[in-house]
Amino acid sequence: MPLLEVRGLIKVFGRLVALGGVDLAIGENEFHGLIGPNGSGKSTLMKCVAGAEVPTAGTIRFAGQDITAATPAKRARSGLTLKFQITSVFPGLTVYDNVLLAVQARSSTAGLVFSRTRVALHDRVMRLLERFQLAQRCAERAAALSHGQQQWLEIAVALACQPRLLLLDEPTAGMSLEERRITGELLMPIKRDCSLLIVEHDLDFIRNICDFLTVLDHGNIIDSGTVSHIQNSRKVREVYHIRA
Repeated sequence: MPLLEVRGLIKVFGRLVALGGVDLAIGENEFHGLIGPNGSGKSTLMKCVAGAEVPTAGTIRFAGQDITAATPAKRARSGLTLKFQITSVFPGLTVYDNVLLAVQARSSTAGLVFSRTRVALHDRVMRLLERFQLAQRCAERAAALSHGQQQWLEIAVALACQPRLLLLDEPTAGMSLEERRITGELLMPIKRDCSLLIVEHDLDFIRNICDFLTVLDHGNIIDSGTVSHIQNSRKVREVYHIRA
């Protein structure tokens, strides 16, 4: 059974059909990429999965449960987390406190009053910061980080919720080539803990980290399969000129 299963998803905005009946399945510990030009429906699909948009028709199942009408909060509690393209860290707080707040959101109020729990939270916070090369800057305000580092911090915040599926919408937008390379290296180890659905325009980046790709155009799927399959897909190459 797939971890995430989308069937016949339709989303209409007035006269605009943003999604025209999309099917998508993602397994456990799988990295799945969504590619396509602007306006192809990638972000709309992500928002429907996360609950930020309500689909016009179709179903979304996560971990065996129908979440089509579930609130974003309920989806998050079930293990589904979305990081939007625009960074939303708290710039006035320290790097450490940004992650701490996210970790605390998963703890009970009663548990937070015990010092041993706070110690355990500290260990979790530092592990996440170390994973994303931010431990040395934990006492600095998030506003002092570079754009790429703020993106890494937000991914760390998203992972603090211990999701089973992480949704990333263009995480490398605005990054330098070196930051993009490092981001790929930082993301790969999370496959041990959760699956990933990622929207990205950098084809070299996304095909280097993903197991499967789905190509969208005008709200419809052109093709879907392994990276090798997509690179050799005649109809995909004709439309997007993807290098083999």
